[in-house]
Amino acid sequence: MSITRKVLRMSDGTSVRTNECEKIKVNETAKTLAEDLGVDNPLMVSDQGPAPQVGDVGVVKSVNTSPKKGMRKAPVEAGVIELVRDYGVADDAHAGDWHRQVSFLAEESIDVARENGLDVGYGDFAENVTTSGINIKEMPLGTLVKVGTATVEISQIGKVCHTRCAIYYLAGDCIFPREGVFGWVVEPGEVRIGDEIRVLSLGEGEVHRALSQKPLG
Repeated sequence: MSITRKVLRMSDGTSVRTNECEKIKVNETAKTLAEDLGVDNPLMVSDQGPAPQVGDVGVVKSVNTSPKKGMRKAPVEAGVIELVRDYGVADDAHAGDWHRQVSFLAEESIDVARENGLDVGYGDFAENVTTSGINIKEMPLGTLVKVGTATVEISQIGKVCHTRCAIYYLAGDCIFPREGVFGWVVEPGEVRIGDEIRVLSLGEGEVHRALSQKPLG
């Protein structure tokens, strides 16, 4: 993979520090998941509508956080979270100096899990933001979305799970490793239940943020 060096300019004229940006294929992570999970024919596949286009709009159904990693997130009682620039969700265990600062999952994905007999709800797949009405799982890497008053760049589609979670054992499959989406915070802001999530621009497979397997520092 080629590596370039870029500076991403913010709307207020400031810039995020220069990062090494890896050129990676769209959904490259997701394409390895079937083999990694041992699922030749995944049981859970959601229909989130047509391929994403600039201007597409969905809605935020829930905002969720957790104080520790490795646990389900709980819907925030106040119904609002703060996204901190180049850090992630305030008071969430997964925030930090890496590219997976905020996680998203569509309500359509959760509905498929329910149809497969799972008693799951918002935050049970450890997503920070639950969306509806927008095809988030097929957004190319580098896509910019406005969510609430914040701007997030999509930085990873899916997640390789090296251990089986409780959901996998219950259903024989888990939808988040294929349809969960991650991003990093380009512009800070608040995200509330009922806010819009809107596609500002479609990416070309390039993430403008250093990639790492875990938060640095």
